[in-house]
Amino acid sequence: MKRSEINQALKEMEAMIREYRISLPPFCHFTPEEWKTKGHEYDEIRDNGLGWDITDYGLGDFDKVGFSLITIRNGNVHDEKYPKPYAEKLLYIKEGQHSPMHFHWNKMEDIINRGGGNVLIRVYNSNEKEEFADTPVTVHCDGHTYTVPAGTQIRLCPGESITITPYLYHDFDVEEGSGPVLLGEVSMCNDDNTDNRFYENVGRFPEIEEDEEPYRLLCNEYPAAE
Repeated sequence: MKRSEINQALKEMEAMIREYRISLPPFCHFTPEEWKTKGHEYDEIRDNGLGWDITDYGLGDFDKVGFSLITIRNGNVHDEKYPKPYAEKLLYIKEGQHSPMHFHWNKMEDIINRGGGNVLIRVYNSNEKEEFADTPVTVHCDGHTYTVPAGTQIRLCPGESITITPYLYHDFDVEEGSGPVLLGEVSMCNDDNTDNRFYENVGRFPEIEEDEEPYRLLCNEYPAAE
């Protein structure tokens, strides 16, 4: 993925965040040069993966398979120095983009449509072999509990949310013609290194071709504190 593509994706997400009058914490506005001056007082951001993030799932086709996101707050299940038991994200997905099918072994999360178009989330239970189960899925949306057949796409319009429980397979698409979507995620601690089970073998961070200077550093790019 070219750095210019990453920069453009981050600017698009930033513009939608401004459109919906959501204010970001100060560290989301640090420039790459400013990050060079930040000491150990910002280790919580470095250690817990806070900030801007892009994934093309290692497939190199971001416009078709990808997500832009910001981790606003997070604890760390591997470091008792950070006892916070919850996390919060903003996510941005465009029409034509897809986020692949996966579940989390430990994390429970609410996905909230914060504005824009309609997001479609396909759901399957998993079986003991961590494959798709053909059993009906119990869905929890904004206090409404109901059952759908395996593989049903749940439509979330702006303001609506769904609770994703551990071992529940889910993916993301945007309803055609509805426009890009800004999502919120409120969850237990997020651990992308050990708590994502993708149905198909995919990667996490993109390989970056440096064709221009970075607009923002991604959460895995911060320089170490001196």
